[in-house]
Amino acid sequence: MTFAILGSLEVRRGDEPVGISGSRLRALLVLLLLDAGRTVPAGRLIAGIWDDRPPAAAGNALQALVSRLRAALAAERGIVEAVASGYRLAVERDRVDAHRFTRLTAEGRAALSAGAPAEAAAVLRAALGLWRGPALADLAGPAGDDAVTVAAAAAARLEALRLAAVEDRVEADLLLGRRAEAVAELPGLIAAHPLRERFHGQLMRALYGAGRRVEALAAYEAAREVFARELGADPSPDLAGLHLAMLRGEWAERHTGPRPARVPPPAGDFPPAGPPPAEIPPHEGHEGHGGEATAGAPPSPPAGEPAPAGAPAPADEFTPAGEPAVNRPGGARPGNLRARLTSFVGRERDVARTAGFLARHRLVTLTGPGGAGKTRLAVETAEAVTAEVTAAERAAETAAAEAADRLPDGAWLVELAPVAEPSEVPQAVLSALAELELRDGPAAGIPQPGRLPAPVRRDPVPRLVAALAGRRLLIVLDNCEHVVEAAAALAERLLASCPGVRILATGREPLGITGELAWPVPPLDLPPDDADPREALAYPAVRLFAERAETVRPDYRPERETAAIVRICRELDGMPLAIELAAARLRVLSAGQIAQRLDDRFRLLTGGSRTALPRHRTLRAVVEWSWDLLDGPERVLARRLSVFAGGAALGCVERVCAGDGPAEADVLDVLARLVDKSLVVADEHGAAVRYRMLETVRAYAAERLAESGEETRVRLAHAVFFTELAEASDPALRDHGQVAALAGLAAEHDNLSAALRWAVEESRTTLALRLTGALGWYWWLRGHRAEGARRAREAVGLPAGGEDPRLLALAKAAYGYNALSAGVTLDAARATLDEVVRLAREELPRPWHPSVALAGTVAALFGGGPVGEPDFGEMFAHPDPWVVHSAHLMRGVAHLSAGRVAEAGTDLRAALDGFERTGDRWGAGNALAGLAELDLLHGESARALERVRDSIRRMEEIGAVDEVTFMRGRLAVGLHLEGERAAAEEALEKSLLRALESGDRMTAVPLLVARGDFARRDGDLERARRHYAEAAGLLDRETVTPPQLYAVLDTALGLLAEQEGDLPRTRRLLGTALAKAVESRETALLVPVLVGFAGAALTGGDPGAAAVLLGGAAAARGTDAVVDFDHARVTERAVAALGREEFSRRHEHGRALPRGEVIDLATRAPGRAS
Repeated sequence: MTFAILGSLEVRRGDEPVGISGSRLRALLVLLLLDAGRTVPAGRLIAGIWDDRPPAAAGNALQALVSRLRAALAAERGIVEAVASGYRLAVERDRVDAHRFTRLTAEGRAALSAGAPAEAAAVLRAALGLWRGPALADLAGPAGDDAVTVAAAAAARLEALRLAAVEDRVEADLLLGRRAEAVAELPGLIAAHPLRERFHGQLMRALYGAGRRVEALAAYEAAREVFARELGADPSPDLAGLHLAMLRGEWAERHTGPRPARVPPPAGDFPPAGPPPAEIPPHEGHEGHGGEATAGAPPSPPAGEPAPAGAPAPADEFTPAGEPAVNRPGGARPGNLRARLTSFVGRERDVARTAGFLARHRLVTLTGPGGAGKTRLAVETAEAVTAEVTAAERAAETAAAEAADRLPDGAWLVELAPVAEPSEVPQAVLSALAELELRDGPAAGIPQPGRLPAPVRRDPVPRLVAALAGRRLLIVLDNCEHVVEAAAALAERLLASCPGVRILATGREPLGITGELAWPVPPLDLPPDDADPREALAYPAVRLFAERAETVRPDYRPERETAAIVRICRELDGMPLAIELAAARLRVLSAGQIAQRLDDRFRLLTGGSRTALPRHRTLRAVVEWSWDLLDGPERVLARRLSVFAGGAALGCVERVCAGDGPAEADVLDVLARLVDKSLVVADEHGAAVRYRMLETVRAYAAERLAESGEETRVRLAHAVFFTELAEASDPALRDHGQVAALAGLAAEHDNLSAALRWAVEESRTTLALRLTGALGWYWWLRGHRAEGARRAREAVGLPAGGEDPRLLALAKAAYGYNALSAGVTLDAARATLDEVVRLAREELPRPWHPSVALAGTVAALFGGGPVGEPDFGEMFAHPDPWVVHSAHLMRGVAHLSAGRVAEAGTDLRAALDGFERTGDRWGAGNALAGLAELDLLHGESARALERVRDSIRRMEEIGAVDEVTFMRGRLAVGLHLEGERAAAEEALEKSLLRALESGDRMTAVPLLVARGDFARRDGDLERARRHYAEAAGLLDRETVTPPQLYAVLDTALGLLAEQEGDLPRTRRLLGTALAKAVESRETALLVPVLVGFAGAALTGGDPGAAAVLLGGAAAARGTDAVVDFDHARVTERAVAALGREEFSRRHEHGRALPRGEVIDLATRAPGRAS
């Protein structure tokens, strides 16, 4: 059961509404909903329902109302619970739209504060989409109505939350560069809420960012006039400062994310019923002076915008660089954390998460490879959890307040990188704590500032324990990896002896002691592959590059090179130090040039800070530091792991990397140590774990492998392993194991490609042919046809050396199939398949591999003479049932193309039955697609849609992306025929986007033509012309292209010209289409051409010829059903011109004519035939 109050009160059980009648009953339900899942005291319920006029026996009256409510909600037993002090609605809070809205707005605001505007915009739009109208609108009524007080108060709070969410959503849009949308939307919001100052500021920013400076300044003047007229006040200093910056031309939108001065409090719940909280006014006032009146804490302003009034100045703007932030006057907490020199980008959520770990664990270790940002994250977290706590935060009991109250003695950074000997670790901690001042005097044994400590000969650990025993502070042990055992021993001693001490450690591996929480620091978030360039700039890795780029080139415009920046960040695995080193190269290179040179990343990325540790000045030094800490077996396994592209499962690693070093039984232990030391990442994939190296580590390890002298042996072992894996998986691609086999090969796609590439480069012909033949059907099924054709061509082109002809035939079949579908070098592909048939018949024993057995028929379907029974004889005689089912499928398609409808149905049904028995989803899906085409020919579009959806479902199960793309296009056509235009457009757009992204012209051209056809059917001929032009732009008439594509496009252009009455153009285009249709021997392509010529005959004044041509089209189609737009409109015109009886006579005459005579009639000038 679900409940909705963002609009009228609604209760639903599934899709069925539940009636709640009576204002008091509805008021009771609203009060319980506002605190869903929590106890609402009886007194509050009585006051809310009856206001100041409760009945004499109010308790009994309330109990009676509760009984009525239980009866109304009878299907949900126990939903209204009686407890000692009141009543409780026992439902999950997310089943109430208001609570779901509140949660989503809090998440959106958190994302905005965390510097993730794309996520914030999406979440806030989802939240605002829950609103159906004014909250609780139907509970409003005349004064004195029992429900009015409840509704008014709750609705006011909800409306305030809604407006705050709108402001945040507009803010996110602005940070994503969606200025045009904001300029269109904000004037309406300002008209409805003229005193919400944030809307005015957002409009100014949107206009200014869009280059409309004068209008932005005018927007400020309009705001000033409103405030003066309505309130007798000026705009706030924030808005005035924004105006001044724009006047001077100094303002620029630049989102760098908020500064994590303190861990943000967790998202709260919807405010309880009662008086509105102070920060959410129940009526409109001057919302925005001195800050913005929004629910909860507003997100920090982006850089370049004035901070809210009273906000503290950022530390790195007003603290002298390099000066320690310790013992400041004014009550600042002690500590030795230094002021920032650069902005902190993209880790805001990680700070919150690490702070949460510290709240629950006294020892937290941040692990990760060099350059992952562990130190910066640790320092930012330390600052956040020890920052001064405001009275408001303490009253709100936030996580920050709790943490800070636990750590009054501050945070102390101990830099262990310079420590050379493990025995020096305790003394390093003593030295770092030298500036610690205690309320009751200096700590015993800790050297004080300004004094040189005497030489220390005693063990410093007892002195540390004595000094810290009564203290509550955080120690940050930074860079523990080279002294890990000493750091672990000291941490264990301090934590055991000093209960007020917490430790945040960083290193390449955990300390490995009891009570430790080790958290691998993740790379910075990268934009997805399909991210819009504007949205990509908002992702943390890209933002970091852009901000560091500004320090190198203050005039740098990242939006001009977004794609190159994304590629850089992706190639560098989102690792902060590597990204910063890359940005430093902008002094002399463009982002595009940097991206092109990343193959030699260690030579390229060398420009680190002169004051950084030597191991952080170049990318090579970063990795070498970690490498030098490995023992012998670890280095051997690490360099061998570099042969894996995209990672590997444990079994792969054991088979490929064992021997002459770690034994197979020892690989797991060594691998685990590499994971602990952050040289290898362990990724969970369902129930399995895969191990991979970050690309920079892998590149370094590959160098070490090349120097070791064992590279050839390891790469050969890798190639042999994955060849055997592909060969073992191949039979399952055609039976019930299809899904699992495809998933396994897809997981190893990069390794399979790397193995084949190495085999070709090393001229290992037999190995390359084996792997190519085993991968051919996988490439086909998973939509890797262009890649497969390219790699297979390289393999079959290797020098021959007496290889098994079965291997050569199978590899050539793999090339032929994938090259045909990829739409490249069709003649070469057909010739290759012919060569497969020759090899099979002359040199191969029977039975042939299924892929070889199909070669002759596939070649005939794509070229040669008409397909007849002899072409399928060898397939039907094959002992493999899958080959027989494929014969039925291919013959059914051939019959369908030739207009032999009955025969097509028989074969396609046999194919469907056979493939379902063998478990091949691909074959069954294609048979369903053919049967759907037959349904359309018989006018059964609803049944056709059902089959198409079933086909898509089966194809999606195996990841057959090319077939899914094609079938979604067929789904769009069927939906359009059924009148479901919005759904048709959506399906078409999804297919078209996929086809264009993958470069699949064979699919994209017909989809663009279908889009134009939709426009033609809607009467928008200009839009149709534009879509056809897009399709034409994908065709290069100078290269080899399937004639079917030209036939489809020229037919559509001819029908467009026919609709426009341009007879010469119609006949010229349809003549070209006719020639291509005849060349392709696909009868289905001939039908719309004949319909177009019939329309031309009507335009030329010869309706008799039109009727004959329509009869010829029906004969070619194999049915008289009129199922498409063009056929229907031309038929209607012909019937109107001839009358039904004469039309039928001539139509039958055309149906009986030989096809050659029908084509001859079509090509004559109109008016010469009857």
